[in-house]
Amino acid sequence: MKITNTGSEILRNFSPQMEHTSMGEKIWITILLLTLGVAGYAFYLQVAYGHGVTGMRDYVVWGIFIVNFMFLIGLSYAGAIIAGFLHLFKAEWGKPLIRLAQLMTLASVIVGPIFILLCVGRFDRLYHLFIYPRLQSPLTWDVIAVMTFLVGSFLFLYLGLIRDFAVYRDSNLNIPKWKHNLYRWLALGYNGLESQKKLLLSSQNLMAFLLIPISIMVASILSWIFGMTLRPGWHSTIFGPYFVLGAIYSGTGLLIIIAWYTRRMYKLEKYITPQHFDYLGYIMLVLAAGYGYFTFSEYFTSWYGSEKWDGELINKLFSMDEYGWMTLFTNVAGVILPIIFVAVPKLRKPNSLFFVSAIMVFAMWVKRYLIVVPTLLTPLIPMQDTRQEYIHYSITWVEWALTFGGVALFFLIFTIAGKFVTFIEVAELPQEENVKTQNQ
Repeated sequence: MKITNTGSEILRNFSPQMEHTSMGEKIWITILLLTLGVAGYAFYLQVAYGHGVTGMRDYVVWGIFIVNFMFLIGLSYAGAIIAGFLHLFKAEWGKPLIRLAQLMTLASVIVGPIFILLCVGRFDRLYHLFIYPRLQSPLTWDVIAVMTFLVGSFLFLYLGLIRDFAVYRDSNLNIPKWKHNLYRWLALGYNGLESQKKLLLSSQNLMAFLLIPISIMVASILSWIFGMTLRPGWHSTIFGPYFVLGAIYSGTGLLIIIAWYTRRMYKLEKYITPQHFDYLGYIMLVLAAGYGYFTFSEYFTSWYGSEKWDGELINKLFSMDEYGWMTLFTNVAGVILPIIFVAVPKLRKPNSLFFVSAIMVFAMWVKRYLIVVPTLLTPLIPMQDTRQEYIHYSITWVEWALTFGGVALFFLIFTIAGKFVTFIEVAELPQEENVKTQNQ
């Protein structure tokens, strides 16, 4: 396999990570595994004692679990759309970001559905979703759509890795024999022949072309589950584009965070440059403006309509005694702050964009919380003479443990991926005059 000097340099930067596990990495992996262990114990308690160990009750039948599902599955759609467009439009500047977006997609679509399963009360009947599906139910659509998206995301990532697997196979990496054999098997006999290049490129183009509309459709199906429900704040025709735009927006912010970390961790300043952050910032600016418009429309139409049911929800969202501070945070930190940081050139720096993206991503998670919980706490016919803890929702340590367990699993997938592949493609980077052949 032939590889450019640029690809060789990137492989040298990543080779220590792929060849050895440092003490710092062992500590990091141990922390992640311990977090997953606590989450496993919390899961045992939920299975053994039921949903009573969570904050979910008669009013809030969906809690933080569905919030996490909405957030993570939205990130996966965003990664697929960004990677698909960068690939199809052959954006040279975006090549170092494609694999990061693909890994973000796969990790999110693996972790996200776990949280929707945590809402299921009878795990022994879980297989009924597949053998007794009801096509009339949007939930069945969501199961089919997410499974299809998971397979497509894996194939899109794998097709982009085949060339690099061939490079790892033919390189002089100091890796165990089993790992070398794994690369040889995963490379599928790829040797860089023109016929192989054409077949692989057409396959990647097809997957990218399919994943973009699939991502939009799956995000829309998730929004329909809410929009087709007669609940205040949910029963809205704008939820489809609102969810799609919000997913891409939060995913762009997470991609900035991942790119910033990868750039510093592997000393890739030469390949992930300030220009990449500028371009991602511009994308985030446009999406922030669009998302702000949809958010304003959501609040304004509910308020102006003056329906009592919607009015109660709006009062909850803007009352400082209830959810007002959270609403203020999501709009300022989630919309206004990113626009300011990107629009002002002096603030549009990699470190600043990392900081504002981290705040924005958290604000978008809080926004999902505000979509779910306040609405469920605003029933059309309130229950009478019931205990307050059955009416008001508060997150228990079991739910937090499972939430942090999902975050740990997300980072663990990225950590494990870094032991096997480079986060930037090495086989087909922009061509240079000098081409280097790796040791066979």
